[in-house]
Amino acid sequence: MDFLDEPFPDVGTYEDFHTIDWLREKSRDTDRHRKITSKSKESMWELIKSLLDAWSGWVVMLLIGLLSGTLAGVIDLAVDWMTDLKEGVCLSAFWYSHEQCCWTSNQTTFDDRDKCPEWQKWAELMTGTSEGAGAYLLNYLLYVLWALLFSFLAVSLVRVFAPYACGSGIPEIKTILSGFIIRGYLGKWTLLIKTVTLVLAVSSGLSLGKEGPLVHVACCCGNLFCSLFSKYSKNEGKRREVLSAAAAAGVSVAFGAPIGGVLFSLEEVSYYFPLKTLWRSFFAALVAAFTLRSINPFGNSRLVLFYVEYHTPWYMAELVPFILLGVFGGLWGALFIRANIAWCRRRKTTRLGRYPVLEVVGVAGVTALLAFPNPYTRRSTSELISELFNDCGALESSQLCDYVNSPNMSRPLDDIPDRPAGPGVYTALWQLALALVFKVVVTVFTFGMKIPSGLFIPSMAVGAIAGRMVGIAVEQTAYHHHDWIIFRNWCRPGADCVTPGLYAMVGAAACLGGVTRMTVSLVVIMFELTGGLEYIVPLMAAAVTSKWVADAFGKEGIYESHIQLNGYPYLDVRDEFSHRTLAADVMRPRRSEPPLAVLTQDADSVEEVEALIKGTDYNGFPVVVSRESERLIGFVGRRDLTLAVKTARQKQEGVVSSSLVFFTEDPPPLPDDPPPPLKLRRILNLSPFTVTDHTPMETVVDIFRKLGLRQCLVTRKGRPQTHGPDDGPGPRVHHVQLVLLRAALHPCSGLHCTRTHLYIHLPGVCLP
Repeated sequence: MDFLDEPFPDVGTYEDFHTIDWLREKSRDTDRHRKITSKSKESMWELIKSLLDAWSGWVVMLLIGLLSGTLAGVIDLAVDWMTDLKEGVCLSAFWYSHEQCCWTSNQTTFDDRDKCPEWQKWAELMTGTSEGAGAYLLNYLLYVLWALLFSFLAVSLVRVFAPYACGSGIPEIKTILSGFIIRGYLGKWTLLIKTVTLVLAVSSGLSLGKEGPLVHVACCCGNLFCSLFSKYSKNEGKRREVLSAAAAAGVSVAFGAPIGGVLFSLEEVSYYFPLKTLWRSFFAALVAAFTLRSINPFGNSRLVLFYVEYHTPWYMAELVPFILLGVFGGLWGALFIRANIAWCRRRKTTRLGRYPVLEVVGVAGVTALLAFPNPYTRRSTSELISELFNDCGALESSQLCDYVNSPNMSRPLDDIPDRPAGPGVYTALWQLALALVFKVVVTVFTFGMKIPSGLFIPSMAVGAIAGRMVGIAVEQTAYHHHDWIIFRNWCRPGADCVTPGLYAMVGAAACLGGVTRMTVSLVVIMFELTGGLEYIVPLMAAAVTSKWVADAFGKEGIYESHIQLNGYPYLDVRDEFSHRTLAADVMRPRRSEPPLAVLTQDADSVEEVEALIKGTDYNGFPVVVSRESERLIGFVGRRDLTLAVKTARQKQEGVVSSSLVFFTEDPPPLPDDPPPPLKLRRILNLSPFTVTDHTPMETVVDIFRKLGLRQCLVTRKGRPQTHGPDDGPGPRVHHVQLVLLRAALHPCSGLHCTRTHLYIHLPGVCLP
């Protein structure tokens, strides 16, 4: 009897912190699809079921887009309100942000559009006056207290309810999409807590953004809707196709960049991205962007976050400062990655890691104390970037636009010539210089704390500040020295030559590229984010330069560095394998180690199988004809074998410790009156992936990357090896030897338990 004719729970599933078998998942989906197709010809009901199955993927994409777009809109509105709450409150409707409050006021003038009677700062509300040192200190104190409260609530909720809701989430998403299992990382509680704490963390004024965590939120939405359809809930490979599309929707709502979101998922996040997933990612990003646009959280009837309108084209001579900004972005990216990884490693290895609440509250307090005196660090980072990107028109009231106007100027409002900088510009420059130093330092200590924290916006802020300063410098140089040879051909006196806001945009792209090492998706996100389609070439020049410069100091971006720091098993397709070794040099076990544990097809008892499972920690066992011939016939997973034996003892009558276990179609010859044998052929993989012992390791690593293997068996003459190569004197082993490049269980620091690592062991080298 084959008791496995009736399926039982959990066979074919994976344990936590293990890798999936992509080939097995693909084969399962092919079998499922073949059955549905054949049944659809039997009746009208089966045909309808097959059509529903075919459309389920598009339904999931629609639901992901709707939910992620809605959550992003709610988060944007809540962040605006709570950020302004640190400075004051709207008397007419306390749930209005500063901007919304003054929009609804009938007493707001254009010159004082940021001031209205309905909006009062805390000192004015409590003491009746908004001027003087006392009012300033009271506003300062309440600003710091609100920041401490928001950060404390954020880290407490994460610590108590959802430890996986901390951080950016993109390193873990990349690892999950490569085939790793992290139970609960995309669960309902994580979705809820991450949404709430993301609002609190961004509103606290910490140097972090909401864009990276929104990718995690969107993937949680994708995982939630996968559970509604067995097509995705029972197949980990298909589930990851949905998560790839969800990541695209996350970037789409984070930046208002649906095409950039698809390219981000393809270039930066996804491990397996078939053409079908590309179409569905595009649809999910479209629905998400449409939903966000319907909510209109920015109040400008546009989807983009930093819409700009520049009235001056860029000139070829400006490529020099653009490339210099790319060099700065690459240097900043390399410096940030090294400093942040060093600090995170120190956090993991010292007592600091034991007090996450104290660390978050301490960093939030220091950030608020240093940020309040400077108007460019006091406001939200998104508002800062928006002001730095803006062109100085006649209606701008920013300090950055305090130029000396000529009394004879009679040009259109959108074509203002270059002018000498006024005192407000010089004041803004040194304040921006202080803000640049502040952002560079504090972001290193903020990213990686136990709260939701994104890196896109802080990186863009660093680049935008540096770019605006460079832009003003170039503008003033061109104005005062327009007769220099580099300006003579394109910058005549009285002309509008240089746009400092464009330099801020290019600097933001350069710094973001230096940190993440994105190129194509970065440029598309930037022009979708700003609407600056004609400035693609400067953006491309800065992005490529920053990547080249940053790669000179290390190939890994910030997300790959955090993957390595956390010890996740991730084989990056961009890594190069330069060691000239063979599979026989790398395989386990080695000569000095015990022989590889194998099962025979019809000679082991239940007791022997259970002893093998208990005495080893391997994730699977080769099945051979016999221990004498050692001809390989298949491979059986540890989890499937454990569940099968356990279930057989419960459900199959007469199975005892001495019962024979066989993997063949027919039972072997048995003695008289034996206990019932146990047939386990159903869980046997009859086509395990094998290579010969002389296969170059470069080929083996490529196989693991491109096929997503969980293990690879190395054979000689069709037989598995039981020892490593004989490197010393004495008789050589003539058995075919088997090597398992396996997912070996290693203890490591984690939130709950050990993680599974895929290790390829080389002499003196350990490559994840």
